[in-house]
Amino acid sequence: MEDAAGQPGRVIDKTRPHQARLWNHWLGGKDTYPIDREIGDRIAAVYPEIADVARQSRAFLIRVVHFMTGQGIRQFLDIGTGLPAVDNTHEVAQRDVRDSRVVYVDNDPLVVAHARALLKSVPDGVCSYIEADIRDPETIIGEAASVIDFGEPVGLLLLGVVGNIADEDDPPGVVRRLVDALPSGSLVAVNDGTNVLGVDEWTPAEATARGEALRLCAEAGTVPYHARTPEYIEALFEGLDLVDPGVVSTPLWRPDFPQAGEPRPIDSFGGVARKP
Repeated sequence: MEDAAGQPGRVIDKTRPHQARLWNHWLGGKDTYPIDREIGDRIAAVYPEIADVARQSRAFLIRVVHFMTGQGIRQFLDIGTGLPAVDNTHEVAQRDVRDSRVVYVDNDPLVVAHARALLKSVPDGVCSYIEADIRDPETIIGEAASVIDFGEPVGLLLLGVVGNIADEDDPPGVVRRLVDALPSGSLVAVNDGTNVLGVDEWTPAEATARGEALRLCAEAGTVPYHARTPEYIEALFEGLDLVDPGVVSTPLWRPDFPQAGEPRPIDSFGGVARKP
């Protein structure tokens, strides 16, 4: 048996939605099965903002990678890759600097298979893939070292992935172990969905919608997602120097792309910090 990327021995459960495929659906992608579209549409019906969260998270990635290349970063470690979409990390980085090196990491073999099949580096750069779990930083760093020189600054991307780590697995500790492996001058980006109850601008109705969306995901059998507060996300940068404007709602982080009017805060927060 082969998967969609032609890899032998992969068995795909088409009866349960997959988090990466749900995200792909909300981004307008086609790498989905009927169950993903069904559950994705049910979630969007109770929580319409989810599609905007997905699009804004992708736009945040693009802005962050542009910022990092502008700061001299030439190698990237992208953990929690998800399915390929428009403007993946290596595509943005290599448009800016052709010899940029990128290592993608995901714990799902389907995602890694798609990445190997679809994400191709330009000849001057490098694009590599690791099947590993964020909760095992030592394995990630050890395998990434075949491509990334950890004696030189690295751009670490943790976008939409820390929320997948349960409290008992110590998310701050996981992030700290990853950051500890980076040299001075490295840049770290974190972006995740947040708990709207921690943000004054959102109403109880919006908070209820977010909670219902998370309930639907859990009932459908996806990996549980833990929406936390903006303050929690900011604390993940402890010991690092936050880049202006700090940790803010995703569309408000250096919104240098043309937008219709002022960017509107959404239920997702992120930021970038430099390791001293």
